[in-house]
Amino acid sequence: MNVLIIGSGAREHAIAWKLSQSQYCEKVFVAPGNAGTEKFGTTACVDTHNFEEVAKFATDFNIMMIVVGHENALVEGIHDYFQSTEYLKHILIIGPRKAGAMLEGSKDFCKMFLEKNNIPTARYRAFTEDTYREAVEYLRNHSYPVVIKADGLAAGKGVIIAQEYDEALDALEDLLRNKRFGNASSKVVIEEFLVGIEVSVFILTDGKEYILLPEAKDYKRIGEGDTGLNTGGMGAISPVSFVDDVFMQKVKDRVINPTLSGLQKDNIPYTGFLFIGLINVNGDPYVIEYNVRLGDPETEAILPRIKSDLFDMFCALHEHRLGSFKLEVDPRTAATVFLVSGGYPEGFEKGKEISGIEEVDGDVMVFHAGTKKVGDKLTNNGGRVIAVTALADTMDGALAKANAAAEKITWQDRYYRHDIGFDLKPSGVAK
Repeated sequence: MNVLIIGSGAREHAIAWKLSQSQYCEKVFVAPGNAGTEKFGTTACVDTHNFEEVAKFATDFNIMMIVVGHENALVEGIHDYFQSTEYLKHILIIGPRKAGAMLEGSKDFCKMFLEKNNIPTARYRAFTEDTYREAVEYLRNHSYPVVIKADGLAAGKGVIIAQEYDEALDALEDLLRNKRFGNASSKVVIEEFLVGIEVSVFILTDGKEYILLPEAKDYKRIGEGDTGLNTGGMGAISPVSFVDDVFMQKVKDRVINPTLSGLQKDNIPYTGFLFIGLINVNGDPYVIEYNVRLGDPETEAILPRIKSDLFDMFCALHEHRLGSFKLEVDPRTAATVFLVSGGYPEGFEKGKEISGIEEVDGDVMVFHAGTKKVGDKLTNNGGRVIAVTALADTMDGALAKANAAAEKITWQDRYYRHDIGFDLKPSGVAK
């Protein structure tokens, strides 16, 4: 069976790498892909926002399965388009329809869903430019820190944690009045700041049954010690030391099961991955957000730990046999370190030649994100450029291997955090 992966990041590179190992997967295509995905799949020159163009490609190349890596296509309704077109209905889409994708597409919709289904989450209110004065008054009387989020998709960068009122007011004006993220910030969600440590939980679900995948912890801030601006992710660890059987049972009982029940009650079909961003508050899980696809860089940490055939998992999803699927997971720890362009997440320069990848040990995985081939040279073509993943019996061992590999890969002004996993160690600052 031929498979098309939609996306261009390290997540899609990791998915292509994993699918290419399946005996059932004949050919992998990636649209638009990057310089790294070429090793495991054929680049498809398709505008992924143009569903007619995607449909034509799928027909021309006998695509039988589409794995949607990026949230935009799901929120824009790619699954709905294929299901509503008679000659495309047979193609298996890994990713929810538009109604389900709203769990990620709108923070306000997400919070309303959580509250309606009694799923633990931070208290909040939503505001638009028309209610700007109310938002100002709300901030004036709010405790600090406070979290301010753009309602729509903002590539993981639409969240501001304001430490005091003036900072919150500046963020509110930047989002609502200056439209920092365009339509994505035409509405904002203001919510209480929860004190705890975060973890990402993933399931593959048909809306009723599900497979629980390995969890991971993502590191969003650009600076060491989780300081500075939010990014798309600077690294990840899987498994996460504080996620024991007791905590995970709470996640199942208080979050996963009510989420699936809520989708069923609202008649929202859901087929694909569900990423649940949680915060552990004194041993209790609270939902920060839902994503309707695999996370990035978490994918680069969890897929190398999954021993089961990913293609077979997707078939189990569409054949409604997830309940009997036996997931096999490598017990070792995976550590992922992301190398980024200097200046990211703000201004950065592209076109810098990358060297050293060939020096990385063979058992360390290098997943490309913002890379491009220019002639025979590999160059950076984005803010987040390369993810390096290593496996070892301990987190320290995995981090040592990943950091050693990261040090070998260089280009002008490249940067990476050396402290991924710092808060999961016994001496870590966050508990």
